[in-house]
Amino acid sequence: MQPQIILLKEGTENTQGKQQLVSNINACQVVVEAVRTTLGPRGMDKLIVTQNGKATISNDGATIMKLLDIVHPAAKTLVDIAKSQDAEVGDGTTSVVLIAGEILKQLKPFVDEGVHSRIIIKSLRRATQLAVDQINKLAVKIDKRSPESTRELLIKCAATALSSKLVSQQKGFFSTLVVDAVMYLDELLPLDMIGIKKVQGGALEESLLVRGVAFKKTFSYAGFEMQPKTYKNPKIALLNIELELKAERDNAEIRLDNVEEYQKIVDAEWSILYEKLDKITQSGAQVVLSKLPIGDVATQYFADRDMFCAGRVPDEDLKRTMKACGGAVMSTVHDLNDSALGTCQTFVEKQIGGERFNMFEGCAHAQTCTFILRGGAEQFLEETERSLHDAIMIVRRTLKNDAVVAGGGAIEMELSKMLRDESRMIAGKEQLLIGAVAKALEIIPRQLADNAGFDATNILNKLRQKHALGHTWYGVDIMKEDISDNFEECVWEPSVMKINALTAACEAACLILSVDETIKNPKAGEGGPPMGGGMGRGRGRPM
Repeated sequence: MQPQIILLKEGTENTQGKQQLVSNINACQVVVEAVRTTLGPRGMDKLIVTQNGKATISNDGATIMKLLDIVHPAAKTLVDIAKSQDAEVGDGTTSVVLIAGEILKQLKPFVDEGVHSRIIIKSLRRATQLAVDQINKLAVKIDKRSPESTRELLIKCAATALSSKLVSQQKGFFSTLVVDAVMYLDELLPLDMIGIKKVQGGALEESLLVRGVAFKKTFSYAGFEMQPKTYKNPKIALLNIELELKAERDNAEIRLDNVEEYQKIVDAEWSILYEKLDKITQSGAQVVLSKLPIGDVATQYFADRDMFCAGRVPDEDLKRTMKACGGAVMSTVHDLNDSALGTCQTFVEKQIGGERFNMFEGCAHAQTCTFILRGGAEQFLEETERSLHDAIMIVRRTLKNDAVVAGGGAIEMELSKMLRDESRMIAGKEQLLIGAVAKALEIIPRQLADNAGFDATNILNKLRQKHALGHTWYGVDIMKEDISDNFEECVWEPSVMKINALTAACEAACLILSVDETIKNPKAGEGGPPMGGGMGRGRGRPM
């Protein structure tokens, strides 16, 4: 009798071989099912309620994937590619997941028939390479020399990114705002220099773009209402100091033996505070912003001298103000000179909806701007913010890489046709596999048509015929319920987005195909030696 060899802890699950691969592919299909209906202008939205009961309504693939708590190890790769697409290009997160899932679905029969997964991966890589080269060949470069045409193009790209979102009705309005916002930034196009503030109430069209900085009025003390609310060309002091009575007694122990001395100490505290305030007034600053609280005495003091102050300004807002108005954030008042102060043309405090906003406008070298979004419900505003984030990212990417392709499933159909033609030239199994990838790319136009409730087969047949005749840019036209030349229709997307989507989807598919065994270690407390404490009690045995 051979003794049994125990290699892994008991309770360890391991599955291997072909059925493991197939089950991984099926798990990915389930994830794709969750987001496939959100694609395109007629896509539906998902309402996701997290454990603590917060409801999120979203159309953005990456947001949905993040909120779905996926535990299946293979399906997690799809979440990762959606996140990476979101970080890299911002839009196209749903497409990535769809393409990856569809590639797996088309390759599943080959796995079932026992084609070795290495061969599949090799042909998948080859197909992706061909597709990326083809995108680079087809992409239309834009003329950067005339600012008008560049601007037009950026607006078109932003509008395409917004057309599948909740705000698609107002995409004309928002895409111009987004392009303006990105145009204000400096060469590096830092994302955090575009602030987005949300105010409930009002209509979406009342959203505005402030060239400069706007932030919510901070908590304020008595005397605040006496301060003027508008300034022309003020000097702005940005501080990191607490202007309150109390800061001095925390860090010293004082022993007194009579009352007069105590009075001196109180006076000393007051004089320290007043000295700080005098220094600030003498510097000529009219607007004082501080990261730390500004107390009631200071507020009154500033009000008497017609100065405006705001304490507890959030860090990012302070940084943006610094970028917009110049100056520096000071942590002492002793050397406040003109170089440390910022300026702007106008400072106003305005009522927007139920909130008051402090706005700095007309900053000379402003490389920052702030959206103020209006709208009915909170979820709606959050979704609008996510949509704008996608559009902003797209515009930034298009500015950096100035090539565009036609959206609406046009480029996918063209790639699909090209891969099909290429695959016929290849002898061997790769012919079938590359053909399968070609078929998988058709999922995008098919899903666009499905989501809009059209007859997908019919539309795809028309598209295949057009592309076979050499009409490169034909895609699904949602408005006419037919096909049309999407380049003429101005449905444009940056080519970098498509390239990134394809490579990410291919990598994810390869990753999932190359796994043939899963070993899951038992959680602590299952299997293995009894985990009970004390007298060697096992699990759940009564005392």
